[in-house]
Amino acid sequence: MNAPQTHGKNAETPHVDELPYLRAIPRPTQWPLVTAFGCSLMFAGIVTHWAVSVVGAAAALIGIIGWFREVFPHEVTEEIPVIDCDVPLPAPTFIPRAPHVAHTRRIVPEAIHPYRSGIWGGLMGAAAMAVVAAAWGIIDAGSVWLPINLLAGILMPSVGEASLEALKSFNGGWFTAAVMLHLVLSLLVGTIFVVALPMMPKRPLIAGGLIGPIIWTGVAWASLHVVNPALEQHISWPWFLASQIAFGFVCGGTIARFNMVRLQLGQTLAQRLDVEQADGGAR
Repeated sequence: MNAPQTHGKNAETPHVDELPYLRAIPRPTQWPLVTAFGCSLMFAGIVTHWAVSVVGAAAALIGIIGWFREVFPHEVTEEIPVIDCDVPLPAPTFIPRAPHVAHTRRIVPEAIHPYRSGIWGGLMGAAAMAVVAAAWGIIDAGSVWLPINLLAGILMPSVGEASLEALKSFNGGWFTAAVMLHLVLSLLVGTIFVVALPMMPKRPLIAGGLIGPIIWTGVAWASLHVVNPALEQHISWPWFLASQIAFGFVCGGTIARFNMVRLQLGQTLAQRLDVEQADGGAR
C-alpha cells in the first residue's frame, strides 16, 4: 500500500513556474516615497528657504537613483508564497501564450511622438510665450523687463518686495533666474505634451492649447497669493492667459509635426535600451 500523500509543511512546495496561476510581483520599495518627499521639499523651499530646496533636491536625486536600480538591468521581483493548507492544490492548467508577450492589458497611449519633439516643442513654445509677455510689458506696463522680473519672483521672493520702478528696470540676477526657470519649465511641459497629446480626445491641439492653459492659469491665480502675495498685484491675468495659450498651441503644433512611434510594450528596461549582457557581466 502506498503511503498517504501529505500536504502540510513537510510537503514539497510547488515552484512558481509549475503553477501558472501564481505570479511574481514587484518587491516593495521605499524609493518612490523618498523621491516624492524630495520633490515636495524642493517646492516648499520656494516659499521658505533655499536650503530646504537643496535638501529636497538631494533627497529626490537619491530616490531616483535607488528607484532606477530597482528596475535596471533587471526588475526586482518576489514570488507570491504558496499558502500551506490541508486541502490538496488543484492540478495546474497550462495556458500556452507567446513568450514575448508579457501581458495582454492595453496600455494608453500605444504610440507617442519622439521625446526630442518635446524639446523642440518646449523651446518653440517658450519663444511664443516670451513674445506675448514682452508685448504685455511694452503695451500695458511700458517696460519689457517687468514680466521678466515678475517671473524671477517665483524663485526669488525678494523680487516681490521691490518697487515698481525696480521691477521695470534691468537686473542681471533676476534676468538669469527668469531665463533659467522659463527654459526648464518649458522643456518639462514639452516633454509632458509628448505623452499627453496622444491621449487627448479627438482634437489634441485644442485640449493642449486651450483647455490645458486655462486649467493651469486658474491654478496659478489661486496659488500665487500663497507663493508670493506681493507679485499678485502686478500681474495682468488676461495677458498671462494669452501667453499660456500661445505656448500651448505652438508647443503642441510643433510636436504634432513629428511622426509618432509605437511604445515598446512588454519589454524590460534593458531590452528597451538595447543593452547586451553576457554571462560574465555587461559588455
